[in-house]
Amino acid sequence: MRLDKFLKVSRLIKRRTVANEACDAGRVMINGKVAKASTEVKVGDIIEIGFGSKAVKVEVLDVQDNVKKGEAKELIKYL
Repeated sequence: MRLDKFLKVSRLIKRRTVANEACDAGRVMINGKVAKASTEVKVGDIIEIGFGSKAVKVEVLDVQDNVKKGEAKELIKYL
């Protein structure tokens, strides 16, 4: 699954366009490398997102196309 779509599905970022802009600005990293929006996300990847002065680091536990709001937090584990 594309990185921008995963960020939206997992509810880390609310809109796919915002996720796309964050990737273009270089604020999203996968496994320590700056990632483009089209980068494929796999189970076990470590995603780090810079939100202003703080950073969020999560591990991908599952990749699904459609997830209900309550089940979205099961896709990731905060580190």
